Amino acid sequence: MVSGLHKNRVAAILKITEDLNRIKDIDSLLDRVLLEARRFSRADAGSIYLLENRKLRINYVQNDTLMQKESGKKFLYQNHEIPINDKSMAGYVAMTRKPLIIADAYALDEAVPYGFNRSFDETARYRTRSVLTVPLMASRNRLIGVMQIINSLDPGGAAVPFRGEDELVVAYFANHAAGSIEKAKMTREIILRMIGIAELRDPEETGAHVNRVGAYSIEIYSKWAAEHGVAESEIKRVRDILRIAAMLHDVGKVAISDTLLKKHGPLSPAEYEHMQRHVILGARLFRDSTSDWDDMAAEIALNHHERWDGSGYPGKVLDVTADDWRPGPGKKGEEIPLSARIVALADVYDALSSQRAYKECWAEEKTLAYIRDQKGRQFDPELVDVFFSIYDVIRAIRGKYGDH
Repeated sequence: MVSGLHKNRVAAILKITEDLNRIKDIDSLLDRVLLEARRFSRADAGSIYLLENRKLRINYVQNDTLMQKESGKKFLYQNHEIPINDKSMAGYVAMTRKPLIIADAYALDEAVPYGFNRSFDETARYRTRSVLTVPLMASRNRLIGVMQIINSLDPGGAAVPFRGEDELVVAYFANHAAGSIEKAKMTREIILRMIGIAELRDPEETGAHVNRVGAYSIEIYSKWAAEHGVAESEIKRVRDILRIAAMLHDVGKVAISDTLLKKHGPLSPAEYEHMQRHVILGARLFRDSTSDWDDMAAEIALNHHERWDGSGYPGKVLDVTADDWRPGPGKKGEEIPLSARIVALADVYDALSSQRAYKECWAEEKTLAYIRDQKGRQFDPELVDVFFSIYDVIRAIRGKYGDH
């Protein structure tokens, strides 16, 4: 295959693969993989499906045309599965483990077994034409998923068929990217296993909850950062570490008594004071920092219960490692790190919207009314505005990572 590729393209793919190995978060990695595959083939859109429970589950979507629309980003959080069989293009490629090029998805040859599901096009008011689908093969020739890119564009922006050269380049790139995806997927699974351990102690700290909080947080940050003129490269860097750090915001609860974590009903003042220790215990887990991720995980764990008006906890603690630490005056406003202010909003929204041992699930309008009421009190007022400006995306995330 390499002999059929231009040397410059091979060099570019190898350089990109080096960059991919530095990305920690699976979603950040899938974003970069899909973007680069589309660049190689001038494609307007694409999806990556990963293998889960012997089915293909859509994990990441990009679509430049839809992103130009006001509500385009909500389509990034699709949530559906595809069987591995010959009924769909992605399923067929997963089954045969061979690339597939389609010139027009609406004009398939009647002799082929697979079909094209038009439901997404109809919902999004999009028109899929050319499709290139390649398997993602990791070590030991194991299938880990499928990458599908859509609508190769000519210089005038019209959708045209993919070329044979596109298949070579994208398939070659997919072979190199699959190893990075496999490693990042393992990292996410390790994080979720850690959450699973916490869930044994705290039934509210579920994988679905932390996935939602992580996803809410990066979308709130991305919108905030774009409005503040933050460079795209910095946005991507922060997104990569923020999602995982946000997922571990309550990891310190593993050291809190089961009696408190599983108590039905409100805590007494003494119990509430003891519960507050989880932010200190969580921050201590990352005290021997070796990376920006450790630093962010520590600041979120420590500060996500601070309040914009200064009435939160644990306040200005001088030394979180001290055995005799004492709460200090609450941090106020921008004294609270941005990452923690974001996670505070994301966490409370999800907690209020979910069933908990000590409360019923709030109706959505009641939850939103609370967030509006707490603007400038519990929450950073600017972040509340950002939250509501991307509310359609927030709802799409909630749908993707439901409690099921």
